[in-house]
Amino acid sequence: MSQVERDELAHDPLWVARRLLGCELRSVSPDGEVRVRLVEVEAYRGGDDPASHCYRGRTERNAVMFGPAGHLYVYFVYGMHFCINVVCLTDGVPGAVLLRAGEITAGHDLARLRRPAVRKDDQLASGPARLASVLGITRDHNGIDLTAPDSPIGLHNGHPVDEDDVRTGPRVGVAAAMDLPWRSWVDGSPAVSPYRRGGRRRARERA
Repeated sequence: MSQVERDELAHDPLWVARRLLGCELRSVSPDGEVRVRLVEVEAYRGGDDPASHCYRGRTERNAVMFGPAGHLYVYFVYGMHFCINVVCLTDGVPGAVLLRAGEITAGHDLARLRRPAVRKDDQLASGPARLASVLGITRDHNGIDLTAPDSPIGLHNGHPVDEDDVRTGPRVGVAAAMDLPWRSWVDGSPAVSPYRRGGRRRARERA
């Protein structure tokens, strides 16, 4: 499958979120290869989105979100999990799409080794922490270019998702702007994560 080009990601996060559904994220490491078809995502902007890491401006932590598009933004939550995001918009304008869930399309055995406590295969990458874990993505991958041909983590075009199969709703676990319908998912996919309304305790699970 062909890689997604940078220009296709240099758009508003809401548009990019819809574009990412059905795409495949491919991760190659010394342990092997895992591919995941994306079935749930969340859009985040910058200064006009109080749920975003960039709402209060640029910092060392969120610098990758300021572009250019097509890079991976990785952050740590709850002292134990990584979450991964695809940076979008133009260079200097912050925005990203949080990757929430996917279906394993290759590398099932390695995915199971990385998530041994998960009993069902369709739950291996259900939720942002599990998704990052099965792909072997850590803070070391922050800033990696998903559009580079030689990148160990690449974003590839998959089978398009029919518009009738896409659903939208509130983002998960945010403490601000929690009712905005900026989460998108593939209806009927067993990998889509359960919805949990946000609040103060889950304020950090965002992009």
